[in-house]
Amino acid sequence: MMRIMNQRLGATVRGAVMGRTQMVQPAATRMMSHAVTETDEEFDTRYLAYFNRPNIDGWEIRRGMTQLVTMDLVPEPKIIIAALQACRRVNDYSLTTRFLEAVKFRCEDNSALWPYVLKEITPALEELGISTPDELGYGKPELALKSVFDM
Repeated sequence: MMRIMNQRLGATVRGAVMGRTQMVQPAATRMMSHAVTETDEEFDTRYLAYFNRPNIDGWEIRRGMTQLVTMDLVPEPKIIIAALQACRRVNDYSLTTRFLEAVKFRCEDNSALWPYVLKEITPALEELGISTPDELGYGKPELALKSVFDM
């Protein structure tokens, strides 16, 4: 019963207070960005330094990979290699597979991009003992149906 009374009293007080306040119109402002743009080399250096930290853990690797994947770009092969090496340092093989899947997904708009990235990172994959998603059978879902456009 007290709860209902408190709710009704709160609603009444909020209505009384909100009814008396006037809308304040903001002054005219200019919407300009003062952010400094980052060059491609600085971007690459920042992520290489991030993934090459010796004390990086799995959560920070996931955070960096998520930031890379959510940007409108495909990471440079040297950044991908640094991320894969970081995954192997923390012994998280599944994360390497998920990251390669995400990079492959980002490359779908340009059919020549994924083969180029794969060619560039293949020596590192072999050195680290990492298989590509296609080699693991993740290239196509297990229960995938034939596309209606291919029939």
